Amino acid sequence: MAQRQDEFNAQGAKVYGLSADTPGQNSAVMEKLALPFAVLSDEAKDQAVRPLGFDDENDPRQISRPGVVIISPEGEIVHRFVGRDYADRPDEDDLLEELVKLGLDEVEQPVDQAGPPQPGEKAMPGEGLRFYFSGAKFATLALRSRYRELGKEFADDAKRYVQMTERYIEAMSAVEERKG
Repeated sequence: MAQRQDEFNAQGAKVYGLSADTPGQNSAVMEKLALPFAVLSDEAKDQAVRPLGFDDENDPRQISRPGVVIISPEGEIVHRFVGRDYADRPDEDDLLEELVKLGLDEVEQPVDQAGPPQPGEKAMPGEGLRFYFSGAKFATLALRSRYRELGKEFADDAKRYVQMTERYIEAMSAVEERKG
């Protein structure tokens, strides 16, 4: 979403991330990915993560599931996506289609100032992300080939995941440009 923020702003949307991580960890992510929007912290998961249904009680790491809500100017949730697990993410084109339906005026979103970055103990360095996503892509392709008998649903999920990793690999180039 960071590399397409101008498109989101053109459709009247301001973009914010949300995480159950600490403010310092979120600042580190903002710095690492050169995000042009703030990542808000809900460590207790009681302000937004749980109320929006992003909490994943089955994940032993206690991380939240990816999710997106589009909130109208009147404060109503007009679109909601909640991932099935940490790797199930929405497609940006789908989100932009939902925003077009609202017919909102373009907005500006100033870059928020983050506090001091404090990466988590297990945080992956930014330079390793491209390799991580490439590995995930090719592992998924191998599993899709290996388990053809699992059928169309598995093949479709694998295809969507490969497409997502390709978008993320491309996004890493945009991160380098934003840091540039």
